[in-house]
Amino acid sequence: MRILQFVSRIFVGLIFIFSGFVKAVDPMGSTFKFTDYFLAFGLDGLKEIAFPLAILLSTLEFTLGMALIFNSRKNITAWLALLFMIFFTPLTFILALTNPVTDCGCFGDALILSNWETFGKNIIILAFTLVIFFRRKKDDNQHPVWEQNLLIGFALCISVWISNYSYGHLPLIDFRPYHIGANISDGMKIPDGAPASEYRSILKYEKDGVVKEFDETNYPWQDTTWKYVDSEQIKIKEGYTPPIHDFSISNDIDGDITNMVLNNEGYSFLLISKNISEIDDETASKINDLAIYSLNNNIQFIGLTSSGNREIEAFKSSHELPFDFYNTDEIQLKTIIRSNPGLVFIRKGTILDKWHFRDFPEAKQLQGDLAAYSITKHQTLNIILFIISITSTLLLLLVLFSLIRIRFAGAKNRLRL
Repeated sequence: MRILQFVSRIFVGLIFIFSGFVKAVDPMGSTFKFTDYFLAFGLDGLKEIAFPLAILLSTLEFTLGMALIFNSRKNITAWLALLFMIFFTPLTFILALTNPVTDCGCFGDALILSNWETFGKNIIILAFTLVIFFRRKKDDNQHPVWEQNLLIGFALCISVWISNYSYGHLPLIDFRPYHIGANISDGMKIPDGAPASEYRSILKYEKDGVVKEFDETNYPWQDTTWKYVDSEQIKIKEGYTPPIHDFSISNDIDGDITNMVLNNEGYSFLLISKNISEIDDETASKINDLAIYSLNNNIQFIGLTSSGNREIEAFKSSHELPFDFYNTDEIQLKTIIRSNPGLVFIRKGTILDKWHFRDFPEAKQLQGDLAAYSITKHQTLNIILFIISITSTLLLLLVLFSLIRIRFAGAKNRLRL
């Protein structure tokens, strides 16, 4: 039972840490997901608390996971873990039955699960959580309370810092299909042999004032007295959906220019703004400088927005912007970059760089080879993230080894007694 208790604590702790971390690095993604749920259940008035809830949930999960791993304040931690699972397990069962939103969002964009998969996952976690809860008084933590509190406070601060940084700039790790290095055109392709969606045709016919539904198995082809009324197609099996779909660039004047932009041999800047009315004057001035630099250096610069034509014309006129805006689906814009506005730098459909509006580069920073500039910048970032990942992994392994050693040493001492 002690081994089961130990395994349960490590298993549940790691899942909570992973779930909290992937939410913390993309707080706007969790905000959008909460908003989707509120709208699906007709709770539009709760949209304003979606962002605070996103921060609270990621912080709670990450901190609770760290407390479980290090067995800190185990009585409180066990109660919180149980209450957490008691709340979310029935909730995910309801979501699986009603399916208001197809992607649960429990692991952000790092791991996409269906609502039924999420419910099954929660059943497993709940089982291990019950072991933790009922065994919470069977052993004592050898570390003083102040050390346990310090660890919990440290985990809480780390989670809040990650969320704050990722919100104020861009996610530390980008799990979306529009990450740096991804090719948009490739992300839109359907592989050969990929399963297609299957549909069932429903035909509605009327006879003697009665409308009846038929399909290909019971269609009354020999009875000509039935009069055709309507038809519809029902999807009975979901086929392969490419990572990037519903992406297009168009306006009323130029039409659809998606392929032209993605196949452009030169560099292109895409200004992304789901709502241009939210762009302040200071950011608009930076955009103007970048657009002028692009025009002077033969770099394509276009804006993508889901705002209406009147808003676009008013914004261009008030800020004298020397480029055109095109319409793109709002969901795609929010997926491309977690910033309004944001800037994406591409060449032949490959994303070379992305900037939050707080980090827009100045024109003088873009002198020389732009590809080399982006590569150097992100090589440095990747090295830093690699060092952090290796260090964190080694520390976690060291902690796990120490915990296992302490457990076995305690077991041996009890056997001797």
